[in-house]
This record gives sequence, structure tokens and C-alpha cells, in this order.
Amino acid sequence: MTDRQSGDSPRLVRGLGAWDGALLTIGATVGTGIFITTGDIARVLPHGGLILLVWLAGGLLTLAGALTYAELGVLFPRAGGIYHFLKEAYGPLPGFLYGWACFLVIMSGGIAAIAVGFGEYLGAFLPFFSTQHVLLAVPLGGWTWTLSGGQVAAAAAIVVLTAVNVVGLREGAGTQNLLTVLKVAAIAGFVAFGLLVDGQASPELLAPVPAAGLVTAFGVGMIAALWTFDGWYGLTLSAGEVHRPERNLPLGLIAGTGAVLVMYALLNLVYLRAMPVAAMAGTPRIGESAAAALFGPTGARLVTLAVLVSTLGCLASTILYAARIYLPMAQDGVFFPSLAKVHPRFRTPARCLVAQGGWAVALTVTGTYSQLYTYAIFAATLFHVATGAAVFVLRRTRPGLPRPYRVWGYPVVPALFLLACALLVANTLAERPAEALAGLGLVALGLPAYAAWRRRSRR
Repeated sequence: MTDRQSGDSPRLVRGLGAWDGALLTIGATVGTGIFITTGDIARVLPHGGLILLVWLAGGLLTLAGALTYAELGVLFPRAGGIYHFLKEAYGPLPGFLYGWACFLVIMSGGIAAIAVGFGEYLGAFLPFFSTQHVLLAVPLGGWTWTLSGGQVAAAAAIVVLTAVNVVGLREGAGTQNLLTVLKVAAIAGFVAFGLLVDGQASPELLAPVPAAGLVTAFGVGMIAALWTFDGWYGLTLSAGEVHRPERNLPLGLIAGTGAVLVMYALLNLVYLRAMPVAAMAGTPRIGESAAAALFGPTGARLVTLAVLVSTLGCLASTILYAARIYLPMAQDGVFFPSLAKVHPRFRTPARCLVAQGGWAVALTVTGTYSQLYTYAIFAATLFHVATGAAVFVLRRTRPGLPRPYRVWGYPVVPALFLLACALLVANTLAERPAEALAGLGLVALGLPAYAAWRRRSRR
């Protein structure tokens, strides 16, 4: 017998356990960043011990976010996660603006960016799919639209993984679980061999610490590390499909985030054994450079393959959880009405997945995702600030709600998470004020759309 939500609308299947949740968290978080970002951090913070400390501090702050979001996810275990948290704490408009920004840029642009990264790494093995291989160049006035092999690979990956997720939750989760297990195995192998072989450099963890500009440099490094942890909250968006969410959602979210913290710390320890800090600062792809230093060209090639799998796994996870935001928006009457239905056979948000995939492909082939995603970063961080604060708001305004899980260390832990998000907001305002304002402009575009959908819903 089919489980019903109301009338003839079938519910999403609650089929994700704690293991699935942990793998989804790992898969959504670990993409290409950890194989690149440490080189950027080394340029501003040339000290081995402080580089490792940056990653540990960034991981602990992210873990504080996971502990905070776990309470909200258990409080409202529904598809859409953050959309519901904002709606319940502040009213329907903030929730809508988050979902609007996600569909327009944050999630769809992120999917496009990850997919193009997959195409770029695939081009290392199949040159046809390289982003440098231009297939079409069409002059359009003063601008030329180009289509590269990397964009074709990116679009194909989005289409295939979207189709897998349409067919069923188990199929989508199974695909991302497999890719995540392969990813974790590759990272574990790299770490194990990297710690066993003779390093090319001393980690210099206890070298004298430079005093000049230390606080600023550490803050810049923290920002880079926190961005590399982004995606950890993905399980809360799929909370409507978590079996026994009061138990499995906190377990999956916290265990997955903790596992990412351990992996990132060990990978950076390997990097520090492989290369001097000065050399790390000069490499754009530190994962491959460290593997080449430790194992030779074959090792670098294997790490490139690991990054390829990691990127595909991150793409699969993001497609799975991101589409869950738009279903409750449509059911609440503040998004495209056609997206409000669950597929009667597969019991997935099939129309949301197709709409998301189509828009992400459009962003991919037009090449517009990069600039738009840069604009949306500021808005995304503001939404995290509001979501973290929702724990305090709901504790005060709705104290009678059953809370089978309460954030450990309240109020200090959620306050630390809010501090980390505020750091990102302040840095973006200081370093990129134009992009910050543009991001707010993209969110503001949702105001007339919200008004129109509300009028239609009332009618």
C-alpha cells in the first residue's frame, strides 16, 4: 500500500539510515577543494603548524554547525531542511528567498561548477573532454559563446546523475554511496602510503611563528578552509527521507562531518611531509604535486583519478539533496505549481530534479555559472547566519516543541558557528563589496516572484 501525505499525493520514501546519512555528508563535502586549497593557504600563512591548525579549527567550527543543524533537522524532519528552518523561525518570506537563491544560483550554480570541474579532470584522461578543447565558437555581437569538451562532459554528468535520482531514492543514494566509498578508499590509501614512505620535507610543525600580520593571515586561511568544508549540511535538506530522523539524522550529520575533519587533517599532514611550505605555496594543485613528490608521476596520475571520482561523487550528492528544497516550496504555493508533485511510482521529487538539472545544464553550457556563483556566495553565508540563529529563536518562541535531540554545548556551540559565518560575511564585505551587493541583488529578484506566487496561491 502506498504511503500518502494528503489526498493522492504520495510521500517521499523514508529510506536513508545513519550510514547513508554519513556517506551523503562526506560525499557532499569532499570535492576538489581539499586537493587545491592548501596551496592557497600556504601563500598567506607560510607555517606548517599553523596550516594544520587552520584545518583543525575550520573542521571544529564546521562540526559546531553540524551539531546545530542536527537539532533543527530533528525538529523539522522534512524535505527542504533549511527552507523549513527559516520559515518556522522567521516566516515564509525568508524561507522562500533561500529556496529562490538556491534554484537560481546557489545550488544550480554549484552543480554546474562541480560538473565542469569533473569535465576538467576527465580531460586529463580523455583530451576530447578537456575544457581547453573548444568544440564551437559562435560570435554574438561583442561576445563569443564557446562550447568546450569539458562543458559537454559536465552536461552529460548532470543529465545521467539526475536520471538516476529520478528513478528512485535507493538508486540515487546507492550511486552516491558507491562513489563516496571509492573516494574515501582512495584518500585513505593516499594518506596511509603518504605517512609510511620517507617524506621529502620536514613538516616543521613547531617552527618559530611569525608575529607580523599573523591574525589577518590566519583569518584568510580559515575562510579558505571553511569554504572547503561547504556541503556538510546537505543531509538536512533530505531530512524528509531519513528513517528514524531523531536518531539517524544527528548520527549521519555528525559522524560524516567528523570523518571529513579527520580526512582533511591527515591529508594536510601528508602534504606537509611531501613538500616544503614554500613549494606548497607555488602549486595550484597540491594533491597532485604532493603525490608526485612522494610517489613519482604514477602517483600524481592516480591522485588525478581520485579527484575525478571525488568530484563525481560530490556532484551525485549535491544533485540528490538540492532538489529536495523546491518540492515543499511548490506545495506551499510559492514556487512553480508543477513541481509540487511526487512521482507516483518512483516516489521522488522527479519534476524538481528535472527542473534543477535543466537549469544547471543551461548554466553549464552558457558559462554563466562562474560569475553568478561568486555573487551568490555572500547570500548563501547570510542564510547560514540566519539558520544558525534559528536555534536560539525557536528555543525562545516555541519552547514546547518536542526536541529528542538538543545541540550539545548550547549556547556556546551554536554561537561559535555563528561567529564563523560572521567571519565569512565580514571578509566578503571587506574584500569583495561589489560581489556582495550583487548577491543581495540576486536574492532581491525573488521579491516580485514571491508576491506573484502568493497572489496566485490565495486565488
